[in-house]
Amino acid sequence: MCGNIMSAPVIIPAASKHTATVIFLHGLGDTGHGWAAALATIKLPHVKYICPTANAIPVSLNAGFRMPSWFDITSLSFDANEDVEGINKAAQNLHAMIEAEEKLGIPSNRIMIGGFSQGGAVAIHSAFTLPRPLAGIIGLSTWLPLHKQYPEIVKGNKETPILQCHGTVDPMVNLQYGQRTSQVLGEINSKLKFKTYEGMAHGSCDEEMQDVQQFIKECLPPVE
Repeated sequence: MCGNIMSAPVIIPAASKHTATVIFLHGLGDTGHGWAAALATIKLPHVKYICPTANAIPVSLNAGFRMPSWFDITSLSFDANEDVEGINKAAQNLHAMIEAEEKLGIPSNRIMIGGFSQGGAVAIHSAFTLPRPLAGIIGLSTWLPLHKQYPEIVKGNKETPILQCHGTVDPMVNLQYGQRTSQVLGEINSKLKFKTYEGMAHGSCDEEMQDVQQFIKECLPPVE
């Protein structure tokens, strides 16, 4: 099953001249509105933020209940059967959003992609299957999908900075899952930063959002 983008994304326009873009994908069952509100608290004036919403599809993990989802999920374990078609379709959709920003005059190396949980999985896979360099990649409480196909399917972004963050008591995407993801990513990418947050569950915290803001500042500095 493929999670297509179903509606217009939530957009936080740049407050000054638009010279960079961050595209951020929500987690399972959420919408773009929640993360748009969070990103609005750490926004930079020259950066445009785009938070799309996934289409509602039946999700096997939740007994077939329909909810916003980028692809179908059967289990939250590292070696679960995966929705290959849906994951690749979601990556294609994100590639199209990147291309739309490029057509507006923002080069790929001034575009950052990221996401939370399932959205982070799409962002990471999208980055490595894109043959053009991005400014950075953010993965919060997430994992690398289709990891058995790596590194053979990698087309680019081996040297693009990655910020991977995970809570130590995450009951949904276990910390061990994040650690194994970090190990695989570290073998592919030379600029991975993996941070953990003591006592954080499957969510976010002020310290993490401050780290995200700093990462965006470093990867997307203002330009004339």
